[in-house]
Amino acid sequence: MRQRTHTTEEALREAILNEALSWVGTPYRHQASRKGVGCDCLGLLRGVWRNVLGREAEDPGVYSADWAECGGEERLLSAARRHCIEQAQTAPKPGDIVLFRWRIHLPAKHVGIMTATDAFVHAYEGSAVVVSALVPQWRRRIAGVFAFPLPPSSIPGK
Repeated sequence: MRQRTHTTEEALREAILNEALSWVGTPYRHQASRKGVGCDCLGLLRGVWRNVLGREAEDPGVYSADWAECGGEERLLSAARRHCIEQAQTAPKPGDIVLFRWRIHLPAKHVGIMTATDAFVHAYEGSAVVVSALVPQWRRRIAGVFAFPLPPSSIPGK
């Protein structure tokens, strides 16, 4: 798949928002990442990433659907730090990736994409891709906020 070009951060964020919102209603399917067919929260992010940037960041491998899985490494948070630009957790912006954990001592296991300063799109287990308000119950579970990287072809001198 060829890499797509978004010449500014604003253009990239607009493309992310348009793509993410086009997934609303996609049924929840663990480890899937196909718009209109099925996806989980990571599959939503992977699909948006592919359709906006034109490639996968990496193969996530097999992962558990169990939110309450104790212990383990921070695979999701580590991958975000490898491929994205970490942002302040206090003010996520539309187009930012937001990672969540259920409890302080558990790894981050859920991901969404901000659609406004107070809402995000995510794949809701047992349902579909939906837009949810970033209410205090979600906000206090934020484990990290990240921006999509600008493609190298959009950076002057690259």
